[in-house]
Amino acid sequence: MAPLVAGVVRSSPPLIEENWDDLLRLAGSIKFGHATASLIVGKLSAFSGQNTLAAALKEYGALRRTIYAARYLADEAYRRKIVRQLNKGESLHSLRRSLLYAHEGAIRHRHLAAQTEQAWRLTLLTNAVVTWTTEYYGLAIAQMRAEGRAVDDELLAHISPAHSENVNFFGTINVEVDTELAKLDPAGYRPLRPRRPGRA
Repeated sequence: MAPLVAGVVRSSPPLIEENWDDLLRLAGSIKFGHATASLIVGKLSAFSGQNTLAAALKEYGALRRTIYAARYLADEAYRRKIVRQLNKGESLHSLRRSLLYAHEGAIRHRHLAAQTEQAWRLTLLTNAVVTWTTEYYGLAIAQMRAEGRAVDDELLAHISPAHSENVNFFGTINVEVDTELAKLDPAGYRPLRPRRPGRA
């Protein structure tokens, strides 16, 4: 396992202080779109010798990472929040992998236009599933609260909208459009499934 403390910032803060104005100019250039981060990194990396500004930027980055690590280690609630967000991100990636099952999830088109089109289709389909799930989660929660059941907002923060158990990824589905439209309520939603007996 990697050590918790990987190094020491030896020249800071004098190096950072001496180059503070230039660091602010770099940040302003990126923030206001005058230059991209990749362009600045490329320019700083192009210097043959050790560049003072690059060294100051590295030192400042080390300080920021140290502050973040200290906050992360000291705050249990913050750690739980980070893990929760990571779990949500992984559930979204899992949904995308499940939707892109052809060719084992690989994009094999030769031309950029076709690759881009496939990526956009995947994004559109993923957003459709997430939007559907989010809408019906909201309806289910509203109904539960209307029935007098307590649903804590803190618990809802743990739920990912990338839920996919209601998605059939394989096979052919025949839909009777008129029959399905007749099931919709005045707001255009399908009826919620009743809870199974014995389930909370």
